[in-house]
Amino acid sequence: MSGLLKKLPSKLTNKLPAKTSDSTRSPVEKPDSTLKPISNQFTKLLSVTKYLPASARSSILSKAFGKVVPYVGTTGVYYETVEPNQVVVSLNNTKAVQNHIGSIHAVAITLLAETATGFILGLNLPSDRVLLIKSYSVNFYRPIKKGQIAAVASLSDEQRLDILNTPKGEMVIPCVIHDRESDSDRDPIVVEMTWAWIPKSELEARRQGKSSEKPLGADTESKTEVEAEQNDQ
Repeated sequence: MSGLLKKLPSKLTNKLPAKTSDSTRSPVEKPDSTLKPISNQFTKLLSVTKYLPASARSSILSKAFGKVVPYVGTTGVYYETVEPNQVVVSLNNTKAVQNHIGSIHAVAITLLAETATGFILGLNLPSDRVLLIKSYSVNFYRPIKKGQIAAVASLSDEQRLDILNTPKGEMVIPCVIHDRESDSDRDPIVVEMTWAWIPKSELEARRQGKSSEKPLGADTESKTEVEAEQNDQ
């Protein structure tokens, strides 16, 4: 927690890091929640900043989280909403993130979705576990306008409890991509981000080559194999 707090700007400011679209409302409804946030480094940072004006809070969180994941911090991702049930991040269409036709590059949009889904999982993950991206798919269904893009990741209370009560698991984190300059009812992009989480101790063991764990989701022995052995005896 102390490391995250050190990343906060020494002076609070209401100035946004970049021009933000007027259409900053979430394109999907925020799930109702009766659960209290768990205690980890991210939720503690949120509690420190919760009484700040919305614009100042978003600016500070964007700077702090941008340093937690340095590569993401270089892209200009802006954290509009950061709550256990919903995370909204946006990206302005600047020259640095454009493709050959002047809209935001596909890789940058994928990073935006990965950021939203990763952070909402991180907000709901006990501090003794670590999250890892397992797989993702991104399908583009219509051209993107040349304006701002937002990614919205949402979790229900049921999903949050499943994360909390499962020491080692995986989940497809729902995410919606919003093309804010378009009035089309057709989704421009459909993404599916599958995240996994494991105990930190297991990750460290794997890095040191001390773990014989099979990949997430793999059974140590299938039911068919067990039955076959029993029949042979």
